[in-house]
Amino acid sequence: MSTILIADDHPLFREALRGAVQRILPDASLCEADSVDALYGLVEANPDADLLLMDLNMPGAHGFSALVHLRALHPQLPVVVVSAREEPAVMRRALDHGALGFIPKSADSETIGIAVGQVLDGERWAPAAAASAPAMDRDEEAVARRLRELTPQQFRVLQMLGEGRLNKQIA
Repeated sequence: MSTILIADDHPLFREALRGAVQRILPDASLCEADSVDALYGLVEANPDADLLLMDLNMPGAHGFSALVHLRALHPQLPVVVVSAREEPAVMRRALDHGALGFIPKSADSETIGIAVGQVLDGERWAPAAAASAPAMDRDEEAVARRLRELTPQQFRVLQMLGEGRLNKQIA
């Protein structure tokens, strides 16, 4: 039985993803998160999950930071980004940061099924437009490399700094 993790802050979209996954994997165990903090807990509670479907824009997420951090902590977990950001450059950057797939939120359930099936079979999947976008630049690659080296606590502190919290709040 497969374990699929779904992370999106919109309840209606989580429900739609859940339905699409259940049609192709009726016996799968589905677990959900509505924020990055909840997602980190969900991944820790399900270390042997078969797939993570995650939105880029959730509370606690800053660009690709959550994706980069998850890939560093759990390299064995296949991640597919499901996002309303459908620009080819965003798709390509998600793949460059370690996602095995990118599903636009405008995709129909058949496309979602194909993408999930391919990723579960160990292949990558993304719309054709992603291949035409330029790869991420060296500066972004260097920042991502440094983010992967942070411990979970260091990453949490960095996120709080990014949110503009005071030292007292972080401590």
